[in-house]
Amino acid sequence: MLAEGTIVVMDIDRLGELVKKKGWSEYRPNPATGTLTLLAGQLASRWGAVVVYGIDEERGTEEVVLEIPGVEPEELEKDLRSIKDELEKLGVCVTIVAVKGFVGGRTGTGRRQAYMGSPDRRRAKRILESLKRKGGCRLYVE
Repeated sequence: MLAEGTIVVMDIDRLGELVKKKGWSEYRPNPATGTLTLLAGQLASRWGAVVVYGIDEERGTEEVVLEIPGVEPEELEKDLRSIKDELEKLGVCVTIVAVKGFVGGRTGTGRRQAYMGSPDRRRAKRILESLKRKGGCRLYVE
């Protein structure tokens, strides 16, 4: 059943470069991916979000897609800003997109399905990619 809500996409910028530079592991949680795992999980729990893709406690989270029914993107702005600020304290840039759209409340079976699941998720992904091409490290709330 579709309902209006917010689609949130978060992606750590240039993680590969960061892992090499800081000597972090790429196969288990490092300070960046571990922090995003924790903060995205807290956001999902606080707002009753469905984790469509990405939260990985075993390896750490580089990218996450959430759907939050019945919530406007502006309502999330403070929490999303807080996530961005926490990661920046670690020297990590993250790009976060929150757009209004229809949410289905079902998890994806993989990265591809997470973004191809609905037109609104595809739109959020296009916005994310556009911001990352422009340097990333942005918070976009529609």
